Amino acid sequence: MELLRSVFDNIITTDIVAAEYGFPLPNWVEIRKVADIHLQEVLQIEVDAGEASAIALATELSPALLVLDDLEARRLARQLNLNYTGTLGVVLRAKWSGQIESVKPIMARIQNTNFRITDQLYLDVLKQAEE
Repeated sequence: MELLRSVFDNIITTDIVAAEYGFPLPNWVEIRKVADIHLQEVLQIEVDAGEASAIALATELSPALLVLDDLEARRLARQLNLNYTGTLGVVLRAKWSGQIESVKPIMARIQNTNFRITDQLYLDVLKQAEE
């Protein structure tokens, strides 16, 4: 979470994502409700409620950068011409901005979770990080 704060000027999420997180979010994370509930409901046909709310909110805040790892959510964001990145994209931005020295230790911690990284993606991130 702190990595997000160091890379981005402001972090905005939805009340649904905040509830899914399971822990209180830091006070520097702004929580907003989606205004276009109809769009959110339509998006929920394809993705879970948190992702649907994040995508709907991003359409209201455009230009915005969504952080999405779910493949279907990324497909929807692309169809809506929204900018998005994933967790590894955030890690790369942290490296490029000098917030971290190396992506390898963070990727090792990520691999010890249920987050899936293909061997090719792992190598691509290391290449982009010049490690």
